Amino acid sequence: MYKIKFGTDGWRDIIAEHFTNENVRRVAYATAEWLNSSELPKKIVLGHDCRFAGGMFANEAAVVFAAHGIDVVMAKEFVSTPMISLAAKRLNVGLGIIITASHNPPSYNGFKIKAAYGGPATPVTIDEIEKLIPDLAITPEYTFDHFVAAGRITFADFESMYLEHCRNSFDMEVLSSVGENLVYDAMYGAGRNVIPQLLADATVLHGGNNPGFEGRAPEPILKNLPELASMIPTSPSYKFGLATDGDADRIGFFDEKGRFVDSHHLILLLIEYLTDYKGYGGKVVKSFSVSDKVSKLCELKGLETITTKIGFKYICEHMVTDDVLIGAEESGGIAIKGHIPERDGVWMGLVLMEYAAKTGKSISQLIDDVYAKVGSFAVERYDLHLSNDLKLSIIENCNSNSYKNFGNYNIVRTESIDGFKFHLEDGSWVMIRPSGTEPVLRVYAESNNSENAFNILNATKEEILNVGSTQS
Repeated sequence: MYKIKFGTDGWRDIIAEHFTNENVRRVAYATAEWLNSSELPKKIVLGHDCRFAGGMFANEAAVVFAAHGIDVVMAKEFVSTPMISLAAKRLNVGLGIIITASHNPPSYNGFKIKAAYGGPATPVTIDEIEKLIPDLAITPEYTFDHFVAAGRITFADFESMYLEHCRNSFDMEVLSSVGENLVYDAMYGAGRNVIPQLLADATVLHGGNNPGFEGRAPEPILKNLPELASMIPTSPSYKFGLATDGDADRIGFFDEKGRFVDSHHLILLLIEYLTDYKGYGGKVVKSFSVSDKVSKLCELKGLETITTKIGFKYICEHMVTDDVLIGAEESGGIAIKGHIPERDGVWMGLVLMEYAAKTGKSISQLIDDVYAKVGSFAVERYDLHLSNDLKLSIIENCNSNSYKNFGNYNIVRTESIDGFKFHLEDGSWVMIRPSGTEPVLRVYAESNNSENAFNILNATKEEILNVGSTQS
């Protein structure tokens, strides 16, 4: 019996290997049992993104929910995760469900659970649902068409709801004036219909239907966006490069020179805009792998910072119970005040464009303004594909404080909120953590520039891959 386990955001696995109709029914059954035992409305919103067989898996889940007496409101077409989260908040439902594997490779699909407040379900909820997953799938007596005819399964246009929310929340006149300056890479994902409808003059890449994503994981990081990176410098009219992942909740961004702007820098820009131009306040909640420069900027502004474990569900817990200005991850997942407590790549892209348009400055100029306050920096990352035994050996060395230095870089203190962050003598740091969604060991480093960050990464990699190494 295959054991289904939720990761940092949802259950994901390889299509037809473990992500099957039978296993989707098992997860849907547990989710339905949990909802029926709660005091929440017995109603859900349900959708799928652009991945292979997403509609089929969504229909399987819908039948299980309907068989439990739960009303199901399904998306008419593919949708993004933010669309499902917004609909969950707007339509007075118990839960939102989206079939998506987000940024994972094309062979994967997944099952994400969203709460009625419009963001990820809490870790407690996920744990409770996991415990209810049966060993065997139970096939409902009636079919999808039966429940549609009976009115138990209905359909709604979540995309239009989301578009209306955008138009009511942004200065569309200002955004339209810079629409022609945007190159948007949809990565064949679920955000591909939104930007063309909001900004008709934008240039769109990879906006067609391709469930295989050209064999590339739809993760908006530099190595996956060569066309976007090379296109921006070809025309002086291109000032912004925006990319979103498979379910459009993560952002990738480029400045007017075609340089990739990582999430650490985007978080700083968003804090500047939200406080200095929008007049907002509130706490800043960031995951453990986010740059220390965020805390420094917050200290200058008198904003409280909270650091969480990796996974947006931990950030969301604060956003729904406290006054939070921004919640952000290193991986491109960012949520801000004035929107739902959910990551949203399209939304963040529009905010950044609005910021630049209203200040009359380029993205690189805005970054220079931030550097003047907190200093220049770079955060780099290696994803190491290792055997499980080696990965466990490295983590054990971290747990036992075996590492005293990485090459010439001496460790002065260690944090272990989620993984291990080793602070070095010059104020730099290196962090080691196994991924919660992929079979890799992630190693991050922050220093005053990219070259130094990579030097730290290389020294760390050499040390930790020396399997028998334990320093005294």
